[in-house]
Amino acid sequence: MKRRIYVDASVVGGCEDDEFAEHSISLMECFIRGDFVLVLSNLTVQELAAAPESVRKRLASVPEANIEALQIDAETKELADAYIAAGVIRSGMLVDAQHIAIATVARVDVLVSWNFKHIVNLKRIHGYNSVNMRRGYPMIEIRAPREVLLDEQT
Repeated sequence: MKRRIYVDASVVGGCEDDEFAEHSISLMECFIRGDFVLVLSNLTVQELAAAPESVRKRLASVPEANIEALQIDAETKELADAYIAAGVIRSGMLVDAQHIAIATVARVDVLVSWNFKHIVNLKRIHGYNSVNMRRGYPMIEIRAPREVLLDEQT
């Protein structure tokens, strides 16, 4: 079974960033080939709507057959609010909490992001997973794209 990988906007946008381009482009090429399933939420799509055309073209290059689309719903909103109530993340970072919640509820294999402050952060990952476990959800894997790619190369 193909690995289902949730991406936030930083991964797609990273294709056009010198620091992150190598790994973002490699991951997007994996989605294009169908090595993995690209899991996208309506939040990610909304965030990318304002991105430069070159970034939007990267996303558009992934065949629809290799994409799983998710929507924020009452369950994911409630879980995101629980992360905030538990002090894992500030209320001003609601969208980041919602990304985690959507990926958790959908039980993706891994969420990838370049957001090291609010998402790919060990203290926060422990906090997200603590809330998840208390609420009956599985733990969620959260990694930077390079970690997912290195895992596939070994």
